[in-house]
Amino acid sequence: MRLVGPSGEQVGIVPLAKALELAQEYDLDLVEVAATARPPVCKLMDYGKFKYESAMKAREARKNQAHTVIKEMKLRPKIDPHDYDTKKGHVVRFLKQGDKVKITIMFRGREQSRPELGFRLLQRLAEDVQDLGFVESSAKQDGRNMIMVLGPHKKKTEAMAEARALADARKAERQGRTPGAAAEAQADEADEAAEAVEAVEAAEAVEADEAVEAAPAAEVEQPADTEQES
Repeated sequence: MRLVGPSGEQVGIVPLAKALELAQEYDLDLVEVAATARPPVCKLMDYGKFKYESAMKAREARKNQAHTVIKEMKLRPKIDPHDYDTKKGHVVRFLKQGDKVKITIMFRGREQSRPELGFRLLQRLAEDVQDLGFVESSAKQDGRNMIMVLGPHKKKTEAMAEARALADARKAERQGRTPGAAAEAQADEADEAAEAVEAVEAAEAVEADEAVEAAPAAEVEQPADTEQES
């Protein structure tokens, strides 16, 4: 076999007995690293340490891996200002996290004859969040819905790194506080809890919109002259 030393140096072609003798002498393991080579290649190493370091490298790679996520936010063309601000806030949070956002305008009844309402609403939203994202896919009609996709200016990996750095900074700051700063620490924890609640509310809002979309609702036709645009 061809033997490689513990520091990567080439020992040369040696018989199995000699390789085992060297492994015992160095108190290391004899590990076959290239079984298909001719002759086979083996290396002297601490196999337990090698497995541990390989696992740590794989863990770090998974930690830094960024998965492309597309969030979705659904709006109605005649959405009231408060609901618009709430859903815009969710879109802002998604973009800050480095995620793409699919915006869906859902038309009902006679609203389907007014696609310009949805188009104007999508344009308004794109302008409101232009500092954080850009229009990746322009508004287009898809059956009874109108869809637009926003992409973040910030890459997912950058957003993850910033989030981890902010979390580490908050943790270090809390650990370094004196007892007299307990109230401030509680305020920070309250802010973090509020962010978590906001995330849950965003998910519930999306689920509620999907339920409304799936439920067949009886729509009342009104005279054209009484329909008002909000």
